[in-house]
Amino acid sequence: MTSNAELDTAAAESDGGQARVLLVEDDDGDALLVEELLRDVDAPVVVRRARSLSQARTMVAEAACVLLDLGLPDSRGLQGLRQLLEVDPEAAIVVLTGEANEHLGEQAVRAGAQDYLVKGEVAGHMLHRVIRYAVERRRAEETQRELRVAQVQAQENARLERGLLPSPLLADPRLSVASRCLAGGQQHLLGGDFYDVVEAADGWVHALIGDVCGRGPAEAALGVCLRVAWRALVLAGRPADEILATLGQLLEHERQDDTMFATMCMLSVTPDRSTAWVRMAGHLPPLLVTQDGVRELDTPTCPPLGLGRVEHWAGAPVPLDGSWSVLLYTDGLIEGRIGQGSERLGSEGLMELIRAALRVTPGGNGSVSTAGTPVGGELLDRVISQVRELNGGDLDDDLAVLALGYSPDR
Repeated sequence: MTSNAELDTAAAESDGGQARVLLVEDDDGDALLVEELLRDVDAPVVVRRARSLSQARTMVAEAACVLLDLGLPDSRGLQGLRQLLEVDPEAAIVVLTGEANEHLGEQAVRAGAQDYLVKGEVAGHMLHRVIRYAVERRRAEETQRELRVAQVQAQENARLERGLLPSPLLADPRLSVASRCLAGGQQHLLGGDFYDVVEAADGWVHALIGDVCGRGPAEAALGVCLRVAWRALVLAGRPADEILATLGQLLEHERQDDTMFATMCMLSVTPDRSTAWVRMAGHLPPLLVTQDGVRELDTPTCPPLGLGRVEHWAGAPVPLDGSWSVLLYTDGLIEGRIGQGSERLGSEGLMELIRAALRVTPGGNGSVSTAGTPVGGELLDRVISQVRELNGGDLDDDLAVLALGYSPDR
């Protein structure tokens, strides 16, 4: 959307860099005097004239500044000022008044005019300076308004991000969590990627990653809703089947239209940390990182939430041994291009990047292998950086990645 400040700039440049000034004056003599004063000082302006308020109403939007006589055939006093501000609330208006009505000029400024001038007491340089200052004040005010809007939007985005990206709830010191979430594209719009990690009172640890299809506030808000509901259900001790079924019902009630859906992957680790159960709702399979390497977990999947009711969320057990990390991620991490062609990174390419990163992690005496140790934020940063480098810059889609690690020696 074009801002008023941008419209001002366009108006100023449309006549060879000369600002358009709208003179609203019914008296030919007074109008001629204003034009001569500006001409005498070589003011870089183009003056257009309206003889009545009704005519001015059709011309005000194209003017960088308006010189408004307070005594017109179809308006008196502040009536004309108020009507022009109704047409263009951000108009830079300087009112012209006679000596007997100087107090009216002061009232006009309080009512929204940028300044006022008393007829017969104005020199050319003063008139030009008042016009220039009125335009600059209008631009400064518009900039401040845009800044305030941006600050409010940033605060709202921060609240949404806190809802999408919570702090893990873990009591077991042998567990670790590393996570990253990045907005894709040049616009950095809010997306619907979200994750969470919760250790329940019975010792089970549950991790979730999800992706609401689409980008924007509606998708982000739905993601927050699903994540908060998931955490509440986990803390309430509800079975995984019931949790995912409830989230599906919630999505159907909370989404803005029937086309919105979400993919999810839920990981549940037993209290002895020897087994994990993986449940999938149209999401990408997680990766298991151990001292034996990196592999994709082959688990059954159900349709995404919002694309059909599922009565039983089939889960698959995954045996765990020693130190391990499970990586859950959204598709933004693997959909980046490789070079200039159309080939995408894919899960196989991602696993190769992780294997390479595990082999070349800097150590005290050069490069050391960190395979078998929990994946941390440094490794995630390295992998994401390489994904972006292969893509040739920013990724088109949002990405989220969550690494839940376990080390029995902690």
